[in-house]
Amino acid sequence: MPTRELNDRLPITASTAGLTAAAAEALIATEGYNELPSSKPRSTWAIAFNVAREPMFILLMICGAIYLVIGDAQEALMLLGFVCIVIGITLFQERKTERALEALRDLSSPRALVVRDGEPIRIPGRDVVCGDLIMLAEGDRVPADAVLRSCSVLAIDESLLTGESVPVRKRAGRAQETQQGRPGGDDLPFIFSGSLVVQGKGTATVHATGPRTEIGRIGKALTRLEQEPTRIQRETGVTVKRLAWVGLALAALVAIWYGVTRTDWLNGFLVGITLAMAILPEELPVILTIFLGLGAWRLSKKRVLIRHIPAVESLGSTTVLCVDKTGTLTQNRMALAMVSVDGQSFDVSAPDPGGLPETYHELLEFSVLASQRDPFDPMEKAIRDAGQTLLAGTEHWHEDWMLVEEYPLSPELLAMSRVWQSPEGDRYVIAAKGAPEAIVDLCHLDPQRAEAVSRQINVMAEQGLRVLGVAQARFMRTTLPDIQHDFEFQLLGLIGLLDPVRPAVPAAIKESREAGIRVVMMTGDHPTTARRIAQQIGLVSDDGIISGPELDAMSDAELQRQVGRINVFCRVVPEQKLRLVNALKASGEIVAMTGDGVNDAPALKAADIGIAMGGRGTDVAREAAGVVLLDDDFSSIVEAVKLGRRIFDNLKKAIAFVIAAHFPIVGLSLVPVMLGWPLILLPVHILFLQLIIDPACSIVFEAESEENDIMRRPPRATDAPLFDRSTITLGLVQGLCLFLIVLTIFSVSLYRGDGAEHARTLTFTALILASLGLIVTNRSWSRSMADMFRVPNQALWWVAGSALALLTLVLTLPFLREVFRFSALEPIDLAVCVAAGIVSLVAFEATKRFGRGNAKGLSIPQIPAPL
Repeated sequence: MPTRELNDRLPITASTAGLTAAAAEALIATEGYNELPSSKPRSTWAIAFNVAREPMFILLMICGAIYLVIGDAQEALMLLGFVCIVIGITLFQERKTERALEALRDLSSPRALVVRDGEPIRIPGRDVVCGDLIMLAEGDRVPADAVLRSCSVLAIDESLLTGESVPVRKRAGRAQETQQGRPGGDDLPFIFSGSLVVQGKGTATVHATGPRTEIGRIGKALTRLEQEPTRIQRETGVTVKRLAWVGLALAALVAIWYGVTRTDWLNGFLVGITLAMAILPEELPVILTIFLGLGAWRLSKKRVLIRHIPAVESLGSTTVLCVDKTGTLTQNRMALAMVSVDGQSFDVSAPDPGGLPETYHELLEFSVLASQRDPFDPMEKAIRDAGQTLLAGTEHWHEDWMLVEEYPLSPELLAMSRVWQSPEGDRYVIAAKGAPEAIVDLCHLDPQRAEAVSRQINVMAEQGLRVLGVAQARFMRTTLPDIQHDFEFQLLGLIGLLDPVRPAVPAAIKESREAGIRVVMMTGDHPTTARRIAQQIGLVSDDGIISGPELDAMSDAELQRQVGRINVFCRVVPEQKLRLVNALKASGEIVAMTGDGVNDAPALKAADIGIAMGGRGTDVAREAAGVVLLDDDFSSIVEAVKLGRRIFDNLKKAIAFVIAAHFPIVGLSLVPVMLGWPLILLPVHILFLQLIIDPACSIVFEAESEENDIMRRPPRATDAPLFDRSTITLGLVQGLCLFLIVLTIFSVSLYRGDGAEHARTLTFTALILASLGLIVTNRSWSRSMADMFRVPNQALWWVAGSALALLTLVLTLPFLREVFRFSALEPIDLAVCVAAGIVSLVAFEATKRFGRGNAKGLSIPQIPAPL
C-alpha cells in the first residue's frame, strides 16, 4: 500500500511533479513490474522423473526388483531407499537457479520514495516505472537505473556491481545526458538498481527497470548458465551402464548354458540371477553419493557449506583459483593506514604502533572534525574509528563541540569543510578534508611546497592508499563566508586509507601455490591498488597486469593466450569476470571462483566451483555458488581442496576394492557352471558378501585419512579418469590372487572327497577373511601395513567385527548353516581358512610393493593420479 510521506529532501517544483498514478499503472501494464522475471519452476515429480531416468538409478531399481523376485525384501528396500535419498539430494540441488533469481529479485526491489501526482509517496520497489521521479537520501537502496536531476553531496556504494569498496561521487545530469551509462567512476550522473546511498541526497528520473537494469542483465546472465554434471558423475554413469549390460548378457548366457547342459532350467535361472548379482556394480553410485554427501558434512564442521554436492570432488582437481579482491582478499571496509605530516609518515596499520606520536595528533583531530559524528560513509567511519582508538581521552577529542555550518564538496572543489565552535571558545574552528589537490588549492601553497606535497601523494598512492588532504582554519567574524576559499586554511597533512587484507589470505595463497593451484585476482580497482594488494598477499605477477579496457580490446583467442600467464586483472566489470572464467575453462583449467557481491554471481555460477563468502556475501552470490565459506575465512578454501583430493583418493581405493572383491565372486559363480562342478555361491552368499563390500566401500574408505603428500602434489590432470588403468589393473590383480586362492581351496577339498557343502563352507570362510584383508591393504597405497595400523579408522573395526560376528553365527547355528548349505568346520579347517587369509594379505601387499618398485607396472604411487 503506497504511503504519503513528508518531503525534507529536495523541493518539489512544477518541473519535478513526477508521473500521475494513472500513467504509472499504464506503464506497469505495458512494461511489467520492476523485478526480474522468475523462471517457471519444474514440479517435484518432473525433477524426480528426470533423476530416476539416470542409468545408475535405473540399475539400482533393477537390482532392487531382482532382490524382490528372489524373495529378499530387506535388500530390495535398502537399495530402493538409497534411490530415494539420492533423488532427494538432487531435488534440493535442482532448485539452485530458482533460488539465485529469487534472491536477486528481492535485492533489486527495495521500497522507493517517488513523486506521483506532485506528492512524495513511498511504494514497493516493484511498482517503480520508467519516467518515475525517485527521491534518495542517505541509507536508501536505489530501486532502478536512473539519471540524476539534482543532488547534494551524493555518494553511492556501487561495490555490488563493480567490486569497488570506495563509494563514488555523483553529480546532476545535463540535458543531453539521457542514455544510461555503466557503473563505476566519480562525477557521473548515472545511478543503478541495488546500489546504496551512503551520503547526501538527490532526485533522479528512472530510465530502466526490471530485466533492463544493470543488475537485471546479471540476472539474465545467470539464467543462461546451466549446471553441468561433473566428469566423475558422467564417468560413473557410463561405467555402470556398460557393466550392467555386460552382466545381464553374461548372466543370460550362463543361465541358458546351465539349463541346456544339466536340463534344470529353474536352477539355471537362479544361477543366472546369482551371476547378475555378482557382476552388477550397485555399489558404485552409492559410493559416489555417500562419499560426496559425507564429504559435505565434514566440510560443514569446518564452517564450509557445500550447496552443490558434486563441487566436493571438483575441489580436489582445482587448477586455478579466481578471487575477487573486495570482500574476498580484503575485508570490504576502509581503515586508516597512514598519516603524513611535512613528508614524515607513520604507519597506523602496523600490528603494534605503540600509540600515535604527538606530531600526528592534530592531523587526526581535524580529520575527525571534518567527518560526520555518526558517519555512514565508510571512509569517515574509518577516520572516526581511528580517532576513538588513538585520541580518546586526550585534548584532541571533542565530543562537546557544536557544529555550526557545513560546506559540501562540489564538482568544482572536491573538498568539504565543517565549522565548529567549542563551549568556551570565541572563535570558529574549521576542519577541511578532500582530494589532496583541492586541499592544496584551498591552502594557497607556493609551487615548491605544492610539489613536495604532490610527491608525497604519489608515494602514498603507489602503496594502494586512498589519499585525502586535511587542513584547518580559524575565523573570528560572526558572519561566515559563502565559499571555502574565503577561509585562511593551513595544511596539516595527508591521510591514507585502504581496504585491509584479510589476515589469513597470504598464508592461504602460499599453501595454494604449494598445492599447484594458480591464484588469479580479478578486481574493479585501479592498477596501482591491484598491484599493491597483490604484493601484500604474495601474489607475484611478473608478466604485468591487464585492465578491463585492454581485455575488451582482445579477441577470444588472444585472451585465452594471456590468461595462461597473467595473474592480476584490474578495472574489470561483471561481464569481463565471466569472460575470464570462460577463457580459463576453454584452456582446460578447472576453475574455482570466489566472490561475495552481486557482480560475482554469473562468474560464480559459470566456474567449475563457485565459492561465496557467507558472512559478508550477498544472497545472490551465495545462491549462485556451489560452496559457501560461512566464516569468510579464505584459508578454509585450502581445507576444502585438501578434502576434495582426499575424497578422490579414497574413491579410487574403494573402486579398486570393488573390482578386487567382485572378481572372485564372479569367478566362483562362473567356473563351477562351466566345469560341471557343484555350485559354490548361491544368492544368499552374494547378499552376505554385500554386507561386507557395501559398508567397506561407503564407510571404511570414506573415513580413511588423507595420504601424507596430498597437498604436495600438483592438481590431477583435467582428463584423469576415476576408472584409470592403474586402478583397474590393481583391482584385477588383487582379485585374481584372491580368486586363485579360494578356488584352490574348493578344488582341493572336492578332490579329497569332503563333499560340496564342506568345500563350500571352507571356500566361503576363506573368502570372507581374505576380503577383510583386502580392505586393510587398500586403506593406503603409500603406507606400509605397520604404518596403517598407527592411523586410526574406527569404521574398519566396526565393519570387520560385524562381519566376523555374523560369520561366526552362520558357522555355529544349525538353522543358518542349513540356509547357507554349510557344514560344521573343525579347528583344522578354520586354521586353513585363516592361513588362506594371511596368504592373501601377503599377496595384496606384494602387489603394492611391486607397483612401488616398477614405475612401468602398476605405478601404485600414481594410482591416486597426481591430484
